[in-house]
Amino acid sequence: MKKIHLLIVSALCLGTTSCFDINQEPQGEISTVGAFTTTSEITMYLNMFYQGSVPVMGGGTVNNSAIKTQSSGSTNGIAFGDANSDNLYPNAIDSRLAGETSLSSATAMYDYKSIRNVNFLLQNIGNCEDKGSEYEQCLGEAYYFRAAYYYHLLVNYGGVTWIEDLLDPDAGQMKLPRNTRTEITDYILKDLDQAITYLNEQSNNASRRVHKDVARAFKSEVALFAATWEKYHRAKNDPFYDKTLSDAEAKIQDWLNQAVKAAGEVIERNVWSIYSTGNPLTDYRDMFIDIDLSDNQEVLWWKEYNISAGIGHNVTYYSCQGGGQVGVSASLVDDYLTRDGRPFIGTEKLEAKRTYGAELNPDLRDPRLSQTVFMPGQQMQSDGTLYEWPPLDATNYHQNTTGYSMLKYEEFNAANSAAYTTESRGQAPAIQVRYADILLNYAEALAELDGAGNASKIQAALKPLRDRVGMPEVDFDREYNTDVDYPFHNLDKYIQAVRRERRVEKALENCRLTDILRWAAADELIVGKTPTGALYTGSTLGEHFSGIMTEGSNLWLKDGYIVSFNNTNYPNGWQFNVNRDYLLPIRQEMVGSLTGGLWEQNPGW
Repeated sequence: MKKIHLLIVSALCLGTTSCFDINQEPQGEISTVGAFTTTSEITMYLNMFYQGSVPVMGGGTVNNSAIKTQSSGSTNGIAFGDANSDNLYPNAIDSRLAGETSLSSATAMYDYKSIRNVNFLLQNIGNCEDKGSEYEQCLGEAYYFRAAYYYHLLVNYGGVTWIEDLLDPDAGQMKLPRNTRTEITDYILKDLDQAITYLNEQSNNASRRVHKDVARAFKSEVALFAATWEKYHRAKNDPFYDKTLSDAEAKIQDWLNQAVKAAGEVIERNVWSIYSTGNPLTDYRDMFIDIDLSDNQEVLWWKEYNISAGIGHNVTYYSCQGGGQVGVSASLVDDYLTRDGRPFIGTEKLEAKRTYGAELNPDLRDPRLSQTVFMPGQQMQSDGTLYEWPPLDATNYHQNTTGYSMLKYEEFNAANSAAYTTESRGQAPAIQVRYADILLNYAEALAELDGAGNASKIQAALKPLRDRVGMPEVDFDREYNTDVDYPFHNLDKYIQAVRRERRVEKALENCRLTDILRWAAADELIVGKTPTGALYTGSTLGEHFSGIMTEGSNLWLKDGYIVSFNNTNYPNGWQFNVNRDYLLPIRQEMVGSLTGGLWEQNPGW
């Protein structure tokens, strides 16, 4: 009898009041014969898809791209994931942004292993003797996770091969051509429609499992991604849009309408809301370090960490002194509006930068900034340690690379001091979906459809995000940034506004690169840009570190601003290849023996 070597987690962890930990590895194995006769058995099998890694046939595990996890290292996970973008800069250049990714670096498409696990369930789930609501929830989860794995493939590789049976990519059985981007997108959306049909309707996040509104939120994301990718890559006539589409405009409109409808269905339920206790200077920050989000109506689905159960992460360990070998970018800092809702530009910006921390002050700027980036005088650790200066001169993982230190996710008030000194002791949650995501998807899709005609709906959608931090509601004319140095200064004012709102609300949540890719915006945001941070020359920051930091030795500057790494060999900044780097390379086996030569390599590789 064949066995699937998949370990099954104890059913004792499945109660809604228990600590269901999606980090735990399952135990045991399940037979392919007569499998899934009960919903309990199916649920235990599904637990693997809620973990940070997924067990696969033949032994071993693969990273789970369907789940967002907090970091185990200094430049991965949610908190540090934006280090692959213009939001957060590590102490070494990112190879993709630099245009230095090579064909030899292509990796296996491990998502197919997880997809095979889901397909096994979908092919055998009919064995279940109970076809009630619990069965339907299980069926909905299976469709949701298959959609998630294919979406990850779509973002990274474009059109791939849609598989609903048990073909094994490691056994040379994938001799099938790639589906188009459009076909893969529509298959994903179809799976999500199935998920929405079968999943439970929930009004809180107590189950820690996906539900109808999570699937609706995801559908809005996928549809918006597909529509904007096709629109903007097509407008630039690059190699990455779907050239098989006979009526692209109609398809783009259809996807945008699907995004609006899916997000709108969540909004219309009037169940979820933006978290606020009436403290505009702390509420945004606090949500990302609250170790128990079970009573938070903004969070639709989240992953809990619990060090008493031996499950933690390293976010606070790396960032508790303002370092982590990363630094927030000047590009991100500069994008926050002033407190009265104007672009932060010109003399006002330059003068504020001359006194370290002044530009971060919530009296001057959108308060989300001082809840994302450390400002002098803010508490940094629970023993009362205050933030004063960025650790630019640190030589270990506490090093800061830009002069702007990441506050978001740092457990500055953790009762457990080991979070600061010991690895894997952090407990800041990994939020999977929050209501803000839905409002932002809704607003952007409306702006893309007809910004002027939908202006009032866009304002209404974004108002709760502004209200939480005491910012004025959106005024498209007042906050329209026409400064020639602003990358999107020629963009439609409605689209510019929602893109900025998305950037600041979702800062450091590991979604910036995906946004840049779907907007075909690397030429505006990446190419030729040098990753700079705070003003050093002529500022109090430079005065403080005078004699400690030496340009060309442990400090690199461009026009007086800190550069995050030794950029001697990069005088012209990032050199992202806009004719190649929007998609990752496919390993040679996939365009050769594994697919019988039916797959084509991605453009430029």
